[in-house]
Amino acid sequence: MRKKIPSSASLQAFDAAARHGNFVRAAQELSLTEGAISRQIGRLETLLNCKLFDRMGSRVKLNPVGARYAHHVRETLDRLERDTQSIMGMPEGSQSLDIAVLPTFSSRWLIPRLKGFNALFPDITVNIAARTEPFILPGSGFDAVIHFEHSAWTGMRVHALFQEQLQPVCTPALLTHHDVNRQLNALPRIHRPQNPDAWHQYAQETGLHLDNPAQGVRYDLHEMAIAAVIAGQGVALIPRMYVENELRCGTLISPWPASNCLSKTFCLVKPMETAVNEAALNSFERWLLAEITTLAGLDTKG
Repeated sequence: MRKKIPSSASLQAFDAAARHGNFVRAAQELSLTEGAISRQIGRLETLLNCKLFDRMGSRVKLNPVGARYAHHVRETLDRLERDTQSIMGMPEGSQSLDIAVLPTFSSRWLIPRLKGFNALFPDITVNIAARTEPFILPGSGFDAVIHFEHSAWTGMRVHALFQEQLQPVCTPALLTHHDVNRQLNALPRIHRPQNPDAWHQYAQETGLHLDNPAQGVRYDLHEMAIAAVIAGQGVALIPRMYVENELRCGTLISPWPASNCLSKTFCLVKPMETAVNEAALNSFERWLLAEITTLAGLDTKG
């Protein structure tokens, strides 16, 4: 049975008209006439057997069905463009992987190590996209995701990687008192909205006194919190693996104990079905596990 797939011309015309809310501006963007835009959208509405726009004289406005369809069409066109650009930029005979990764993990840990992967597998290109929230992996366009354990990955192939462990860090200049535990209570605290009770839980776990655990600014990403700490704004609970370089060179210090209860499991998630580029994905997984094993060995020695 032939699939009911609109022409690319109809989808591009609809996408442009939906974004602009105007056939004239859509025509200008696509170097077409207003009549051509109208005809393409008419063909699309005939195929769908429903109206996508409410017409009010010379003005058009997406109706609820059109707004929902526009969202899906835009995602599809964007993904198709990304895939096309990716294929166009690949050397002949090479492979590529698209991996979704937590933002700070990608910038602070994964990307700085990818040079080693590229040296071992020069014919595999690894494309990284940031994703903060769990999502449905099948049909997303990603080959795998590196994220925390979550129910969203049910039915996927999930390989636990390591435990994230949070530790208070700050600049040396902020520690002006010999009693570092007392100093911790006095320092401005930096929070992440995703874990608003982290400082309260840390105080309960360690027995360190904090007058008001909720006091302090809030930053959305660990990367933002790290920037704030380096700028001397206060103390933050940061995964140690993200600031190993700063701790080693003395830019940051952490005289307080790490948390054991504030711990999440990082994992590599792959679709259940075997992918076309499964061999490349397996190579990436083996390399990733070797890097994590090396990191664990260094942590043990430290």
